[in-house]
Amino acid sequence: MIKSLPNLFIVIVGLSCTVYLATGCKGKGDDSGTPDKPNIVLINVDDLGYGDLGCYGATKVKTPNIDKLATEGRIFTDAHAASAVCTPSRYSLLTGRYPSREDLWKPIFRKDTLLINTSWPTLGSLMKEAGYSTACIGKWHLGFGKTYPVDWSKPLAPGPLELGFDYFFGIPTVNSHPPFVYIENHSIVGAEEDDPLVYGGIAQTMEYPEKFGVNQMSGAVKAHTIYRDYNVGTTLKEKTVEWIGEHKDSPFFLYLATTNIHHPFTPAPQFVGSSGCGRYGDFIHELDWIVGEVLSTLEKEGLAENTLVIFTSDNGGMLNQGGQDAWRAGHYMNGDLFGFKFDAWEGGHRIPFIAKWPGKIDASSKSNQLISNVDMFATFAAITKQTVAEGEAPDSENVLEALTDNPKNPVREQLIISPFQKDHLTIRKGDWVYIPAQDGGGFSGKEIGEHTFGGAATQLLTHRKNSDVENGQVKADAPPAQLYNLADDPYQEQNIYNKNPEVVKELETILNEYRELHNLN
Repeated sequence: MIKSLPNLFIVIVGLSCTVYLATGCKGKGDDSGTPDKPNIVLINVDDLGYGDLGCYGATKVKTPNIDKLATEGRIFTDAHAASAVCTPSRYSLLTGRYPSREDLWKPIFRKDTLLINTSWPTLGSLMKEAGYSTACIGKWHLGFGKTYPVDWSKPLAPGPLELGFDYFFGIPTVNSHPPFVYIENHSIVGAEEDDPLVYGGIAQTMEYPEKFGVNQMSGAVKAHTIYRDYNVGTTLKEKTVEWIGEHKDSPFFLYLATTNIHHPFTPAPQFVGSSGCGRYGDFIHELDWIVGEVLSTLEKEGLAENTLVIFTSDNGGMLNQGGQDAWRAGHYMNGDLFGFKFDAWEGGHRIPFIAKWPGKIDASSKSNQLISNVDMFATFAAITKQTVAEGEAPDSENVLEALTDNPKNPVREQLIISPFQKDHLTIRKGDWVYIPAQDGGGFSGKEIGEHTFGGAATQLLTHRKNSDVENGQVKADAPPAQLYNLADDPYQEQNIYNKNPEVVKELETILNEYRELHNLN
């Protein structure tokens, strides 16, 4: 386990995904595969924590393929998701917009419509405008259609294809919730006209009892039979490898959003029991294999030298039931960071981030620059030499220099971070982080074993130190808000709110102005 943040490694895997830019950006129109138009593969993993990889300090699980990616590229030690929650984090990644602009805080499920305005540019449309083929493979979780609730018997549009992706194959929401089917472009794979997918009843796929909401959709028996929990990872890998092979002769952008390692932990049989950390660790092993297969395909097709691979996660690791079992086995999903998925604390949103780009990014390098997944839009625009119009992707910063060089000055001065609870909207500026409330702002289950176990109560299992928390509860005399200096206290052991009133006032003012501007008060 790496104890010092600067020593942690984060891997970014380059995905080749092309998106059609509806407005704002203008490409060069060059359709040839040249060194100034690299393929991009963006691998966005689900719930992978800062300590879930060997290159970030994990010792109980083995991630040789991802670790190799890190040694061949650059690892970031201060990368963050714009949200500690899955749906709003993905929204930010694709649009370059903070989710708090649209008052978006929580995940969406089977009935929700498309969250992203089709007139906005996205990573897909940006890359499509630059002449790339684009694909989104894996977890979508951003809704379909315009009418609530979604009619699953009709074409699922608008969706990824209306946001600039030429091709989509994946799961519509999350692997723990209905409808448990694959979607290809606008259609359910295996859908039959006389057996539509409908609300109510019991879903056909129930291999794992920790799933939630399995009694909320039924029908589509053939589609449910095609979708098997333990085959999802291998299926997404196969679709990815196939798509790369079909598009190897022209520039491409691939957005691969794995279901690993979100619960339920459903690795293929060959990975079960491989980690010693339960299915949580086994699912990480399957993830590492998937990444290895993608990288091997790039090598085999002669694409590796002209491909930017970015590997990252949508938020921090979660201390759910399987995560608690892994913790007891000595695997700490967020390393020594305080907090977990959904939290305003660092464990909720500090994420692994690794980037490899031969000839552009130094091998075995690392960076402590502050960056965010919301920055991918402006950065990809810089790579493809496109101009982002004013008002488009308004929260995205161009961090290309942090990927390819060693800038002396910060590429990003401050960052707004959305946890699960709205009143915990957090600001990071320089080394300072200000949380305007007590506790973590995420899940709040009090008992070990609960799926929603979170916040101060997690101290009962983890024994992590924080000056505001004692015996799994926020102290009665704790300050009303939290301030930490991450340079001095990277693991947030000491809340110094009362000792730095000037810093509190400055950050509180910035945050309040932001809230007022976006009607969040």
